Amino acid sequence: MKNILPWILAAVFLFLAFYFYWQQHEAENRLQIADNQVAAIDKELKKQAEASDSAGQEMMLPPDTMDLVPPGGAAFVDELGSLSQGDVQRLKRKGLQNPETDLMNDLHRKQTKLIPATGTLGGTMAIRDSRILNDRYAMAYYEDGHNGGYLLLKYDVRDGNITWKVIDSSAL
Repeated sequence: MKNILPWILAAVFLFLAFYFYWQQHEAENRLQIADNQVAAIDKELKKQAEASDSAGQEMMLPPDTMDLVPPGGAAFVDELGSLSQGDVQRLKRKGLQNPETDLMNDLHRKQTKLIPATGTLGGTMAIRDSRILNDRYAMAYYEDGHNGGYLLLKYDVRDGNITWKVIDSSAL
């Protein structure tokens, strides 16, 4: 019995050595197959990229269409909030010296009465950006650093006095 135990242990270790060698060989074969598949896919992608590059060169637009100018209405956002000369003249006839500045200053003086929300977490609601749209309407963005919203305002000017009315408000 003493003589058999070392032979059994040697046989078990020999079996484990062959088993792990066979597993390593199988793993290397699977890795080689995966590498071959990746190489084949890479070749196919390169062919497709070359084909699309050559097709892209054929489909380039002629140089005269590259400098298209957007239509006139595209600049509307930049012009939003600037009074027309007609608006300025009407507001001056109603008693404002410098209509846009007078309206903005009056709006900021009366903002606490116009903003429908209260500040949270110690913040104070204030108008951060405002635009005078025309001789009757204005738009404003307000916030306290945490919450905010938009106001659509209607104003009326009589003898240089400005009254404001909130038409719509939208909290964010």
